[in-house]
Amino acid sequence: MILNIIRMNVSTRVSTRGRTFEGIVIKDKATKTVVVERNYLVYVPKYERYMKARTRFLARNPEEINAKVGDKVKIAECKRFGKNVSFIVVEKINK
Repeated sequence: MILNIIRMNVSTRVSTRGRTFEGIVIKDKATKTVVVERNYLVYVPKYERYMKARTRFLARNPEEINAKVGDKVKIAECKRFGKNVSFIVVEKINK
C-alpha cells in the first residue's frame, strides 16, 4: 500500500484501501474534484490483437496536492465523497 492515511487538513484524515492507479488529469473545473483518465491496452482473443481502452475516474483533489490539467497523478481508492467520487489524489508524479 502506498499511503494508508492522507492528511486532508488539520482535522480530517482519509484512509485509503483497494486499488491504486496512475493517470492524467483532464478536467479540474469542479471544486475539490478532478477527472483522471487512465489509458491501457486490452487483449482481444478473437482477433489476437490489442486495442486501446480508457477509463475516467472522478477523484477528490486535496488542497495540499492541488492537481491541475495535464498533471500525471496517482490516485487511490477510499471512502465515498459523493455519488461518483470514491478515489483521492495521493500524489503528483510530474507535469
